[in-house]
Amino acid sequence: MKPRVSLQDSALRNGNFSLRIEPVRSEDAGLYEAWVKYNSEVHTCHVELGVITVTLSPPDPVVENEQLLMRCNSSYRASLVETCWFHNGHLGLTSRTFCSLPGALFILRPSMSDAGSWRCQLRYSDNEIISATYNLQILGFDGPTNPVVYAAAGSAAH
Repeated sequence: MKPRVSLQDSALRNGNFSLRIEPVRSEDAGLYEAWVKYNSEVHTCHVELGVITVTLSPPDPVVENEQLLMRCNSSYRASLVETCWFHNGHLGLTSRTFCSLPGALFILRPSMSDAGSWRCQLRYSDNEIISATYNLQILGFDGPTNPVVYAAAGSAAH
């Protein structure tokens, strides 16, 4: 996993033998075990790392008015019961056409107003709730639908 993993050597003296993984990948999910030997004593620690991912189809960049499928997947083992999507911190969707699938959200015609923070929240059969956030960027025109620009003759217009 090198060079994505690190230990903070200075923290080891204080009893902190944390492992840092950056960036986390889907294949990093699983059970981790640490062994620390101090004098004649051996201490162990077990930690399970769960990974949640948000993927886009088609992948970035998302173009305005081209349909988009956002998927939210997790390594959690229980049965998925509910998926909720939050846009810029608000639950629910506008009156435009959205379709929600198990673990996914289909946006028929994404617009510039769909850009921003999207959070998927997954609830499982054992009531475990996990979530991930994705910052969606949309390529398009953010302005009036029929803009009129006036420029003086001989000047530049942008």
